[in-house]
Amino acid sequence: MIDFNDKEKTKHLLAEKAEMFKTIAHPVRLCILAMLIKEEKSNVTEIQCCIDVPQPTVSQHLAKLKSAGIVSADRNGTEIIYKIKNQEVRHIVEEILQ
Repeated sequence: MIDFNDKEKTKHLLAEKAEMFKTIAHPVRLCILAMLIKEEKSNVTEIQCCIDVPQPTVSQHLAKLKSAGIVSADRNGTEIIYKIKNQEVRHIVEEILQ
């Protein structure tokens, strides 16, 4: 919960949360997150086939999600497997998509 008595901490926390919302507030990224919630983990090709956008587009959106700490990427041989890392975002997306 926000402690409004600590203005600097509150300002930082709200800026952090706003940035998180900006990152997930794109239809392609929401779709990627919804798929990762459903499938638990997936590679770029599987995601691309499911959401029907070009593979480079999927990769760019995954890079933004990874950079924001929302998804993680684990190498498995030649492929990279993505999964949701930030459980707070997972819960938010689940609520949005109900």
